Amino acid sequence: MSSLNKGLGKVEVTLRWDPSPSGAPDNDLDIIAATYPADGPYGEPAYLVHFDSRSPDGTITLNRDSRTGQGFGSDEVMTLEFDRLALTYARVVVGVAIQQREGRRTFGEIANTGVRILEGHQELARDDFAKVSGATAATVAEFVRDASGEWRFRPAVRGFDVDPDSFAATMGSNSF
Repeated sequence: MSSLNKGLGKVEVTLRWDPSPSGAPDNDLDIIAATYPADGPYGEPAYLVHFDSRSPDGTITLNRDSRTGQGFGSDEVMTLEFDRLALTYARVVVGVAIQQREGRRTFGEIANTGVRILEGHQELARDDFAKVSGATAATVAEFVRDASGEWRFRPAVRGFDVDPDSFAATMGSNSF
């Protein structure tokens, strides 16, 4: 748990959405995390975690990856263990991208979208993508290591109109 004197430990990002109507192509949303090195926190990411993968050191893991939104509760879940992340990393940006296989889709066209960010039982943020309803991808959080070495959270819902590959390359290029 975080307190006033202690940075973030283990954080969970959960994503939900309703399945497509019968006969319509499936909606496939994906959580993506980009990890940036301390010597280049706004340059190229050191690595990305997405599509049923994990970080090289196992500190960031996509635990659940849905391609349809079917099921109860969260459709995708990513765990980030900041208390174990090497000192060589200073910034992690988390976003959500909509796969565009069957034509352009936006958050406003997908029913019941939502993201929650939790540390233990404490909710850090919740959003329904209404502010970015015309976007095809969005950042949802920025985590930054402060001068004392502790990780801090910044809500960062910002929309993009790009395909998932372009989003992964640009999602953390600016400060929030």
